[in-house]
Amino acid sequence: MPPIDLILNVAVGGILTGLVYGLMALGLSVIFGVIRVVNFAHGEMMTVAMFLAFSAFTAFGIDPLLSLIPIAALLFAFGYAMQAGLINDFVNKPEHTQFILLVAVAIILVNVLLMIFGPDARGVQTDYSFDSFEVGKLIIDATKAYAALAAVLVAVVLFAFFRFTLIGQAIRACADNYTGALVVGLDVKRLYALTFGIGAACVGAAGAVLVLITDVTPALGPSYTLQAFIIVIIGGLGSMPGALLGGVLIGLTEALAGLFFTPSAKSMFAVAALVLVLLLRPQGIMGKRQR
Repeated sequence: MPPIDLILNVAVGGILTGLVYGLMALGLSVIFGVIRVVNFAHGEMMTVAMFLAFSAFTAFGIDPLLSLIPIAALLFAFGYAMQAGLINDFVNKPEHTQFILLVAVAIILVNVLLMIFGPDARGVQTDYSFDSFEVGKLIIDATKAYAALAAVLVAVVLFAFFRFTLIGQAIRACADNYTGALVVGLDVKRLYALTFGIGAACVGAAGAVLVLITDVTPALGPSYTLQAFIIVIIGGLGSMPGALLGGVLIGLTEALAGLFFTPSAKSMFAVAALVLVLLLRPQGIMGKRQR
């Protein structure tokens, strides 16, 4: 049995990383909750953002915490253009058609990254990479703390956008009643494009800060896509708070699994948590039961 201090330190680190995972999954949850399209290129967009943050740091010395905003803006533009120019035509088509389309986009993104960066792992080391904060007996990694804080701030801005802005309320109306939104004259296709752009911006922000915590390779895309699915299903499909909660639970589960067993078992325990939630609460922790 590891010492209790070590367990607490590992748990805190897992929670902080989980907040970044939650921001990543938040983008997927927003897209599915409004458009009802599952973005199978989500993890690949995450790796694109991580490589953009890496490139900005190596070429210009820009801290990923500072490049977060322009990277999120770039991913927003990419997501908006992809939804408006490509995915909108597939929204009402069968799910397997949407699946094939987005898997094709994912494969293209992976291969573009391979051509540009190659298969080697790339990472970022800032001036605070080895700093930490002492809070009683806890030793908190400064990099994870900054990344988690950035993720929480982005999530708060997103919640405020959907709650208090007219565009956010219009997007929620589209999610609640597609036909009603058309009847009152809302431009649903434009709002869908905005929604996909917002979801892509979330994953862009998450990727920008996640590169502080872990190295990136083009091959990571599918694993992040799977992880995002696990998180949103655990939290509840379409639930934004559920996505953050699911991210925290998965981050905590992975951290403790790596401590008590072996780091290679992290994915196994994450999937086990998914199975447990599906058995006990199929709609997810914060999801609504279908009537």
